Amino acid sequence: MPDMRFLPAGDSAMVVEFGKTIEDELNRKVHAMSHWIEAKKIPGVIEIIPTFRSLMVCYDYHVIKFARLKEILEQFNTALSNAEKSIKKIRKVPCCYGARFGVDLADMEKITGIDRDEIIRIHSSIDYKIYMLGFLPGFVYLGGLDKRLEAPRLKTPRLKIQPGAVGIGGSQTGVYPIASPGGWRLIGGTPLDFYNPDRENPILCEAGEYIRFVPVNIDEYYDIRHMVLKGTYQPEIEEIPDESKENGGGE
Repeated sequence: MPDMRFLPAGDSAMVVEFGKTIEDELNRKVHAMSHWIEAKKIPGVIEIIPTFRSLMVCYDYHVIKFARLKEILEQFNTALSNAEKSIKKIRKVPCCYGARFGVDLADMEKITGIDRDEIIRIHSSIDYKIYMLGFLPGFVYLGGLDKRLEAPRLKTPRLKIQPGAVGIGGSQTGVYPIASPGGWRLIGGTPLDFYNPDRENPILCEAGEYIRFVPVNIDEYYDIRHMVLKGTYQPEIEEIPDESKENGGGE
């Protein structure tokens, strides 16, 4: 059973905290509770916001009070032990490594002692879990970067990084969804829009999904980008049974 703390966040939100560390096991519990709450359709619950190790539940205090919501969410302990295996949803994200997009790839070779081809192979061989969204709209916090590719952030951040830039910062990798300052080391770029306010669903991904980067060459990048702009490109999504201890595993 997970140890949960129920903390008030103003008069209309509750934070359910599962622990103090950033690790896959805690994050699984966060997303398991998120799905569990959605399925229960609790009257008064307005929004559910997962993070690395906690879940914010926003509610209408005219409909439900903190004490009653806490009472309901405490039942999640029982749900864990009866959880069924879930589906692992992997979104395949085309990425053009190097070229005009991966301006820090040469530096990554020096930092890691690994040549560019091996860097690309390692980076594109992992299914990265989206622990949470934040910082910028559609910015994905990904878990699972191979330790061989860990690299310090730039000492002086760039003033503007283009949308779609794929970078590495410390022990994380991710995609810049909009033009912004940033200090991650850029190794490539994706033609996909991780954030597009004109789409019905502006955010491409959801927390709890997985991303797999698929290497493409520069011509393929622009072909896909053209289709994205026309609205005719849909990223491939692979769904497989999640064989790991889903939903916290009912320990």
